[in-house]
Amino acid sequence: MSKHVVATVAEVPPGQRKLVTVRGRQIAVFNLGGEFFGLFNRCPHQGGPMCEGILTGLIESDAPGEYRYSRKGEILRCPWHGWEFDVRTGQSFCDPSRISVRSYAVEVAEGQRVVLGPYVAETIPVTVEQQYVVVEV
Repeated sequence: MSKHVVATVAEVPPGQRKLVTVRGRQIAVFNLGGEFFGLFNRCPHQGGPMCEGILTGLIESDAPGEYRYSRKGEILRCPWHGWEFDVRTGQSFCDPSRISVRSYAVEVAEGQRVVLGPYVAETIPVTVEQQYVVVEV
């Protein structure tokens, strides 16, 4: 496994995403309220581009006629067929015991730490002044 600098924190604002390519893999990086998560950009159903999907939430019910909306912006819906996945884990809501999108470890690293390594800067010049989003592949 190696770590790759893919963006500055400012390039992926809360509630947004950025498609990056690391070692030939397209990875969708999501910012959920300041926490970053990475998912492979292919739906396991038929290969839909996950980065183009809608971010939504869950409608939950404990009893008939009682509904609540939770986890706003944490559920990713495939743009091709509507399969839903947890952005935090890649877990499917269609068949959670068998289906998931590959997830990647993502961290935020201070500029000085990035300069010291062991990161591989592939998409942007590295400066010390900012925080960077780093994906582990």
